[in-house]
Amino acid sequence: MDGGRPILRAGLTGGIASGKTTIGEILAELGAFVIDADALAHAVMEPGASAYSRVVKRFGREMLDDQDRIVRPRLAERVFHDEQARLALNHIVHPEVMAEADRLLAAYTPRGRARVAIFDAALLVETGLYRDFHRLIVARCSRDTQIRRLLARDRLTTGEAEARIDSQAPLEKKLEVADYVIDTEGTLRETRKRTEGVNAALLDDFEREFGAPS
Repeated sequence: MDGGRPILRAGLTGGIASGKTTIGEILAELGAFVIDADALAHAVMEPGASAYSRVVKRFGREMLDDQDRIVRPRLAERVFHDEQARLALNHIVHPEVMAEADRLLAAYTPRGRARVAIFDAALLVETGLYRDFHRLIVARCSRDTQIRRLLARDRLTTGEAEARIDSQAPLEKKLEVADYVIDTEGTLRETRKRTEGVNAALLDDFEREFGAPS
């Protein structure tokens, strides 16, 4: 991610149902320019978009609905149980997502006012992409809370929820490379307060990296 004027680039990651989307929304309210990797992944797999034909070629037309759109839950179920298929999908989609993120940031920086750009993505540590950012924020909560949230949000069984958590890198691995950690175990008010503190720290980081804004 690069742009035409100084902007601090921060990755935002965490385990599934760890609250990173909520953190991203709060950071956007506080003035950060937030890019949602999941939304970009959806966009690049739309018919005619950059990753569409390769995904269909690799996984077959059975992944499509009656309007020739990729059914993402069907694709997710296909790759979840097959590591090689998951790696193949990531190999197709991730570069296109990063290219689109670069394009969005390059278009934003000449006219935008944010000093911090947030890239919200689940697999920054697993892919090593976290190294491309000035700072890394990790959302964290207990495993029990992740399971509870997944049961409520996605209507999974406990076993399915545990399997999805276990398919990602352990939280400890993400915490090892984090610059900032936001615990989302408590109330929304508590998460907001912690996020506000990290936002203030990122603005200080901007000045350390680039000097005071003009």
